Amino acid sequence: MQKLWFFLIAAVLMTSAVAAQNAPKYLTRDGKLKFDATATSSPEKIEALTNSATCVLDAGSGDMAWQVLLKGFKFEKALMQEHFNENYVESDKYPKATFKGRITNLSEVNLAKDGTYNAVVSGKMSLHGVEKDVTANGAVTVSGGKIRINAGFSLLLADYNISIPSVVSGNIAKEAKILIDATLEPKQ
Repeated sequence: MQKLWFFLIAAVLMTSAVAAQNAPKYLTRDGKLKFDATATSSPEKIEALTNSATCVLDAGSGDMAWQVLLKGFKFEKALMQEHFNENYVESDKYPKATFKGRITNLSEVNLAKDGTYNAVVSGKMSLHGVEKDVTANGAVTVSGGKIRINAGFSLLLADYNISIPSVVSGNIAKEAKILIDATLEPKQ
């Protein structure tokens, strides 16, 4: 009887491992990320958008990896974009921001079934040569074989060694808001 239980448990574990290995991966190269560092006292918006964020999501494990080229952020004013790249994020020296993490409540998010699910993602964000733990809440919508991710989180610029000169400190928020909107398709 003990041998039978052992074989049943081993079969279930092997089936689960094979299913996880065969789980589809999803990809986007045109995810939207909005960056907003507008201070309440600012006379103008300090925000930018990129439509070229890349994300890979493993549906079996919930692991995900994001990458965005910082020069891809477009500001309303060219001078803001120049200051962002040269003075703040130093995009020639630190060309990209990355996030590697996972959906921590994957048991509540069915990536194989159409629906909208609340998701919690935790991992490591790397920006301006600094890596920090980040946790964000968002919505995952599965529809027609695609996965749409909407999320938002804030990050303190000082945590990433991004300093704001005192001359403009009243215009730029100390905490930037990041909004994500990306649709991932099965990776071929």
